[in-house]
Amino acid sequence: MLERSPSVDSERPPLYKSPTRTSSRSSGSKRPPFYSNDSASTLVGSAYERKINDVESVKEKVDTTERLEEIRRLMAKEKLDYYVVPSEDPHQSEYVAASDKRRSWISGFTGSAGQAIISKTAAYLVTDSRYWLQARDELDSNWHLIPGGAVDGPKDWIDWLVDRAKDSKIGIDARMISHEKATLLNTQLNLKNSKLNYPPQNFIDMVWKEKPLRSKEPVFIQSLEFTGREASTKIAEVRAWIQAQPPAVPSYSKATPTPAQMHIGTLITSLSSIAWLLNLRGSDIPFNPLFYAYLFISLDRVVLFLDPVKLTDEVEDHLRVLNIERKEYNDIWAFLRRREWGEGKVLISPETSYAISLMLTHFRYTVMPSFIDNIKAIKNEVELEGLRRAYLRDGAAYVRWLAWLEHKIQQGYDITEYEAAWRLTEYRRQNKHYWGLAYENISASGPNAALPHYSPTKSGARMIDRDTPYLNDSGGQYRDGTCDTTRTVHFGRPSVDQSEAYTRVLQGHIAIDSAVFPEGTTGSQLDVLARRALWKDGLNYMHGTGHGFGSFLNVHEGPHGFSSSVALVPGHVITNEPGFYLEGRWGMRIESALAIRRVKTKGEFNGDVWLGFERLTCVPIQTRMVKESMLTKEEKQWLKDHNKKCLERLELPLKDDKRALKWLKRESDRGIGIAAPGPGGITIDWD
Repeated sequence: MLERSPSVDSERPPLYKSPTRTSSRSSGSKRPPFYSNDSASTLVGSAYERKINDVESVKEKVDTTERLEEIRRLMAKEKLDYYVVPSEDPHQSEYVAASDKRRSWISGFTGSAGQAIISKTAAYLVTDSRYWLQARDELDSNWHLIPGGAVDGPKDWIDWLVDRAKDSKIGIDARMISHEKATLLNTQLNLKNSKLNYPPQNFIDMVWKEKPLRSKEPVFIQSLEFTGREASTKIAEVRAWIQAQPPAVPSYSKATPTPAQMHIGTLITSLSSIAWLLNLRGSDIPFNPLFYAYLFISLDRVVLFLDPVKLTDEVEDHLRVLNIERKEYNDIWAFLRRREWGEGKVLISPETSYAISLMLTHFRYTVMPSFIDNIKAIKNEVELEGLRRAYLRDGAAYVRWLAWLEHKIQQGYDITEYEAAWRLTEYRRQNKHYWGLAYENISASGPNAALPHYSPTKSGARMIDRDTPYLNDSGGQYRDGTCDTTRTVHFGRPSVDQSEAYTRVLQGHIAIDSAVFPEGTTGSQLDVLARRALWKDGLNYMHGTGHGFGSFLNVHEGPHGFSSSVALVPGHVITNEPGFYLEGRWGMRIESALAIRRVKTKGEFNGDVWLGFERLTCVPIQTRMVKESMLTKEEKQWLKDHNKKCLERLELPLKDDKRALKWLKRESDRGIGIAAPGPGGITIDWD
């Protein structure tokens, strides 16, 4: 189960590509000399060479003056009052390829969420609380930060724009906004005598002279060993769903439905849905094993719109067996314009780009929640078993790394956030089925840990200190599962306020993990359990408590989550990640992955309808920062049982790593908290 790959290289192109090796240094060369403050020297061999060849440009605040002037010239030609640059790509992806980072290019803000809004005289960046501090640091003087979701502030960018718009003409690329958002925005703008306008070309693309090219990496097959279901059975299930949809006739009509009112197919634009449905994966977007495509499914044909350069002979054969037609990626527009499916309506999801809605016109489509998102979210037994194996391997790597990190810091080394993150990736790289990282490593100490989505750079990383918590949120992409784990540790003596806040976070984590609830319960109904302990002390966190995740797909996957009104069902997987962040000082978060399962209860009221969670993550929770007196008897037992279980499951795979095994056994047996100072201020740690 935990067998390591014979080589860190894979036969397939990895999602995360390490820098190309250019040094002539032999992997068998001696370790370079180092000193206690030389963070860069703790890696050796090929790992060291990968690191020293990770050349980054010095990150400077972008001067956006000329870029904004060019955009405003284009706005003047179209007589626009505002121009909106969303974060998304034409498939409404959360994470996008370098060629689709238009909002980042125009604003200089590199966070994954946010909208740039440019007026004739000013520029605005609207983003949520996860990125407020990062945006303040990255935006230049041309930009005004609009904190979405702030108290007494706008809920989001749509709320802000509608409030300001009056007799306005607002430009946006219709491909970059979903049908759902565009419809909502148009409805609200009409009340202000304003409207959206869709220029034929994207303004950013017109002025971005050094725009990166789109990936040409090949698509590859995700085998039945990992998927548990043939692509043909998934396609058949989609067709059965299409057939089950009633004709689009007015409720008052008693006439026989016409062919034009019948639903004959569906257009799928979500990249993760296409990859899952066809049992294919790709490398077009960093950290996400996806490829750019559109997919049309009707009762008698399947058409895949894809760049032909990405097809291997193996994938061509795979598509041929499935009887899938292939067209060029951009042929989707001609296909829609000509209505090549004939008469009838096409089913689309609310997340479909508005450009597609406009091309179809409302007479030829029906909007419905994504059927594929719903069935993809319910993992089958093969996928669940794959996730269990992946989280066990990932947990072993995480423990090996924690043992290494603590050892180095105790030896007196100064380790940077970047160095720690890089070393963890090197441990993961040795795992079987490793394909890359699931997202950019969040490695944060001191005030950086108060930024929920902070990622260190080689040149700007902070040293991990002994006075504040160190937070690491990271995960590997494996062929059998996508991992997402966060642990917060302390390498010194935590302060009283750190211990109390950490204990409240832990109590929220335990409350979610141990919850039992009836069928029909939604994630949003359970969310308060994670916050209740924090609320007692007037503390809170501004991000969600947890999200679904994929089976070698996206690390964020819906439609369920702890902020969602979708009922949790067996087969759903979800993260449990309460936290607390003290701006400018420190932050903390504990995250484990859970699978929803059926549980037996004493009363069994209403029968076998009770659900609970199975914990997938296998990494101990440090007890050093926990204030024992704040825990209930049950919470203390939960913490001890969790760390004991980690020892039981990881002891065998770590048997050859004496340092990691010693660390794991110590954490399993360790008491809660640290001893209070004795007479004269003398302190004694459990270590």
